[in-house]
Amino acid sequence: MNTQIIIYGSRYGSARRYAKQLAELTGLDVVDHKEAKDIGEYDRIVYIGSLYAGGVTGLKQTVSKMTPRQELVVATVGLADPTDATNVAHIRQSIKSQIPAHFYDESRIFHLRGAIDYTKLNLKYRLMMSLLAKKVAKLPEEQQNAETRAMLETYGEQVDFVDFSSLQTIVDSIK
Repeated sequence: MNTQIIIYGSRYGSARRYAKQLAELTGLDVVDHKEAKDIGEYDRIVYIGSLYAGGVTGLKQTVSKMTPRQELVVATVGLADPTDATNVAHIRQSIKSQIPAHFYDESRIFHLRGAIDYTKLNLKYRLMMSLLAKKVAKLPEEQQNAETRAMLETYGEQVDFVDFSSLQTIVDSIK
């Protein structure tokens, strides 16, 4: 691969933090998905996106600008434990529904933990999270998954699980 770029989609900053750190570690350019225009010139797109409302922020829009010859590396950023198999399966199913099969089948996918500060959420999102937390809290424990448990454990708090050392596997993968 000759040319690579890091593109990110971040709601509240964790994916952006990871993308900028990865850029420092690799020397690659980094850009927000909203600013990524002509990405067809790159051989590989490294996409880092926050998990939000059942999808990866900006991934679908970014992939729509790619050509079939380009390689895609995806790193998701969320609160739930990325080592939980059920959580990973749920995330991958979500990715699979967002992008064409050939990109999904050929992509390397990584999962990173993010952060949340409920005081910085906009009103709409705070309300949505409040309603969701109440609904999830009523579920029997056996019906809760890693994502819902993480949400309940961190609801209303400021937590930061960002771990830049977890970027090493991505660095090794794209060298």
